[in-house]
Amino acid sequence: MAIHVRGLSPLLQVYDMPVSVRFYRDVLGFELVTTSPNLGGDDKFHWCLLRLGECELMLNTAYEFDAERPVPPDAVRVAAHDDTCIYFGAPDVDAVYDELRKKGLDLKPPKVAPYGMKQLYFHDPDGYNLCFQWAANQ
Repeated sequence: MAIHVRGLSPLLQVYDMPVSVRFYRDVLGFELVTTSPNLGGDDKFHWCLLRLGECELMLNTAYEFDAERPVPPDAVRVAAHDDTCIYFGAPDVDAVYDELRKKGLDLKPPKVAPYGMKQLYFHDPDGYNLCFQWAANQ
């Protein structure tokens, strides 16, 4: 019997929850679905579930207590984030590019990969790779 699933919801460990939530919600357009209890401030909680269309993403603070959080962020930990990439299916990659540029992101234009996917790559505030892509011939 095949395993039946209805979605996928990656969990990313983030350095600064308010910064990350504002990026995913206010820049990329995700809806904030639910959070752990608020810690007394705007977007101040340890965990949240975000949704954009049929895509879900969870964010969790990398450090449970502010006193544990190194300043500046641990460069070795952040460098490893570049190994992670979340791919979003976006039928109009050029429209995504235009919208994100209007919101102030400094992006390189989308490119078509040798295997035929038109792709727009960039990083979130924690250094995770994000890619909006769609088949170039469709």
